[in-house]
Amino acid sequence: MSGAYFYFASLSRIAEEFNLDEPSSRHIVQVLRMQKGDSLTLTDGRGLQAKARVLEAHKKRCLVRISDKLQKPQDPRRITVALSLLKNNNRFEWFLEKATELGIGEIIPLKCSRTEKQQFRKDRMKSIVESALVQSQQCWMPELKDPIDFLEFIEQVIADQKFIAHCGAGERRQLSEMINTTLSSQLILVGPEGDFTEEEIQMAIQSRFIAVSLGDHRLRSETAAVAASAILKLI
Repeated sequence: MSGAYFYFASLSRIAEEFNLDEPSSRHIVQVLRMQKGDSLTLTDGRGLQAKARVLEAHKKRCLVRISDKLQKPQDPRRITVALSLLKNNNRFEWFLEKATELGIGEIIPLKCSRTEKQQFRKDRMKSIVESALVQSQQCWMPELKDPIDFLEFIEQVIADQKFIAHCGAGERRQLSEMINTTLSSQLILVGPEGDFTEEEIQMAIQSRFIAVSLGDHRLRSETAAVAASAILKLI
């Protein structure tokens, strides 16, 4: 695969030859120093991947020609991570980047009882996901949902296995011991700074969520979400 990798949402609808947008063109010409004849790879984030070659290396409208396209299958096991919005936006953004790199299928921002910050700049968040997709050279982008209230979410969500990671009292099993990889979907909830309330934990358990632990150490919310992502994806 070419080292030059780009996200192009409308890849499936374009002609054999087309101009890249100005930011991508500038990156190709001024940063990567690519010239006529150099090769690159494009993806639409929906599994489609295409090899292309530069025809005209212009910093505002780089003309490329597609040589072939390949539709790659999606992971048969869909993994969803629902994390509370965090007080520090940078920490939530860091989680988005790492979850994308790990290949998580769906990311859901939660608004919980102890969630301190309700603001969510989706355009910026989507941009971070796109950048992480390109950096990790994947062709399936996570589906990033709009923020949703905790109670509303647990009442409507459907998954083969549903987990809630928390640090409260009560019985908890190790997440790594509970995953059934023969099932097609897993979902995990991770709370805000200060964790879920006891009421939220009990609501989730009543909705058939399994209470789990991510280890002996107390983790920051975003670290816990990344750890859960890695366990669910790589086990």
